[in-house]
Amino acid sequence: MSPWNRSPPLMHPYYPEQANAAASIQAVDFRSSELRFSRIAADPGAVWLDSGNASFDRANYEIIASRPSQSYLVDAVAADGSYTIIGAAGERSDIFAHIHQLRQPRVAPGIADLPFYGGVLGYLGYDLNRSLERLGPPPPRPGPFPIAWLGYYPWALVQNIARRQAWLVADSPGSLELARAWLLALDQRSPADCRFRLASDWFASSDARQYQQSVSDIQGLILAGDCYQVNLAQHFMAAYSGHPWGAYRHLRAQLPAPFSAYINTGKGCLLSHSPERFICIDNRHITTSPIKGTRPRGQSAEEDARYARELLDSAKDRAENLMIVDLLRNDLGRSCKPGSIAADTLFTLESYANVHHLVSTIHGELRGEVTPIEALRSAFPGGSITGAPKIRAMDIINALEPVSRSAYCGSVFYYSNHGRLDSSIAIRSVVADGNKVHCWGGGGIVADSHPQHEYAESLTKIAILLRALSQLNT
Repeated sequence: MSPWNRSPPLMHPYYPEQANAAASIQAVDFRSSELRFSRIAADPGAVWLDSGNASFDRANYEIIASRPSQSYLVDAVAADGSYTIIGAAGERSDIFAHIHQLRQPRVAPGIADLPFYGGVLGYLGYDLNRSLERLGPPPPRPGPFPIAWLGYYPWALVQNIARRQAWLVADSPGSLELARAWLLALDQRSPADCRFRLASDWFASSDARQYQQSVSDIQGLILAGDCYQVNLAQHFMAAYSGHPWGAYRHLRAQLPAPFSAYINTGKGCLLSHSPERFICIDNRHITTSPIKGTRPRGQSAEEDARYARELLDSAKDRAENLMIVDLLRNDLGRSCKPGSIAADTLFTLESYANVHHLVSTIHGELRGEVTPIEALRSAFPGGSITGAPKIRAMDIINALEPVSRSAYCGSVFYYSNHGRLDSSIAIRSVVADGNKVHCWGGGGIVADSHPQHEYAESLTKIAILLRALSQLNT
């Protein structure tokens, strides 16, 4: 989420009639984001929206924040879809509406085109889906990690890692004074302890036979006309000792990604190294960039190029990608002006440390009465990690996956006070709660999928993550 990535300059709020003050901003010394965040990583409420590194041309900005003035979480979602927002006054049934209420509308100051001027940061777990749609019984939770967590941050540090520039941003002059004191204290602190070790081998909740049988079951449902595509994931778990910050630092070096994030909820940590944008909204313009289609990286330049060409030429992968593009066009249609939705690019190759992906980009223009949060809610969870038709695909996922997805395949997001919203799909993500770490890997299943190949692809996506964490034991 390069606060992740930037769109055309934005110098005014989405809703000028609501803006009641200007945000405050101050240029400060640029220093390593990893070093700065290492000093607060162990603090509950610490958030780093991390662009991976400067090699991603779409990923320049990073956001570091801590000490939210308010924080909220959803501990669990009941079978009927109901939940309580812990930390809110009274019970609320819609965390999306709560996010919109938290934002404090501010005009961007105009002296810098930044993605964030204070606002809401957090994540929305995949398991919130049952609060939005009527779904069958969910599988058991893998652990106690919150289903959703967010905070309101009156100030933050925003850094442009390509230009080596940094700013404190705040929702008021008073908050900016607090931010100055916070940054001064931060730069004088010692880094957090980054020791991390796995205390057990990885345990898979489904073995190869079970996963391949689930692929066959999905294909049977496709042939029966129930669905066209289902994204099937498998879950891995291990015990650990130490602090998740050490794991994140190591994964960041092994698995750089433009939509990375580290969130310390105080009840566990989310470590996300996602390459996929979900919803970005800037000046009423909405963009989504689904990933569908994968090949491993090669061991040599020749093999790598062959895998990339194979993916680009694959009729199966292009059809699968197009199916999700159509699903997301439909999801955006709930929020956008008629006729405004179009595909900018189809089947673009993007290459990361462990895989090649096919990525498409769709855009639209929000209708006048639709807020950014309402648009996010209407598209959640992302179609690339559910399937088509979406609701039926989520029911099949509930029936076939042995544990629920927690934060995996949900969304990490920010919602700035000046109106910009950006979010990722939380794939390539680790949840650390108590003394356990959890991660997932999967892929889209269609009629001509091969069960053994699909199992191998799910391992390709997750193998670098499992291996990297195991390396910390050596």
